[in-house]
Amino acid sequence: QVQLVESGGGLVQAGGSLRLSCAASGRTLNTYTLAWFRQGPGKEREFVAAISRSGGSTYNADSVKGRFTISRSNAKNTVSLQMNSLKPEDTAIYYCAAGAVLASHGSTYAYWGQGTQVTVSS
Repeated sequence: QVQLVESGGGLVQAGGSLRLSCAASGRTLNTYTLAWFRQGPGKEREFVAAISRSGGSTYNADSVKGRFTISRSNAKNTVSLQMNSLKPEDTAIYYCAAGAVLASHGSTYAYWGQGTQVTVSS
């Protein structure tokens, strides 16, 4: 079992930055692909970014390319999401997830955190 806990959410103005972190306990993360998803108000959950076990490969949604960067530290058992140039449409609850393959489908991820709220004001 893997327990994931997100942190770093908050309220920020458009154009600003936030850094989300996700810490794991229970098992080490180096055997898992890690990802961030988000769910905005009245919207379905959507893929944001994913990173391979080694950190050598990343995969971003088109909506965040050039603005968001996913990274991981296997030594610290964490995954992070650096979010720059934030837009009001980035407002959502952000979830980290751990799974077996580098993919954008939520169904491929077995473990999920509780989420952290990000609100971007215009």
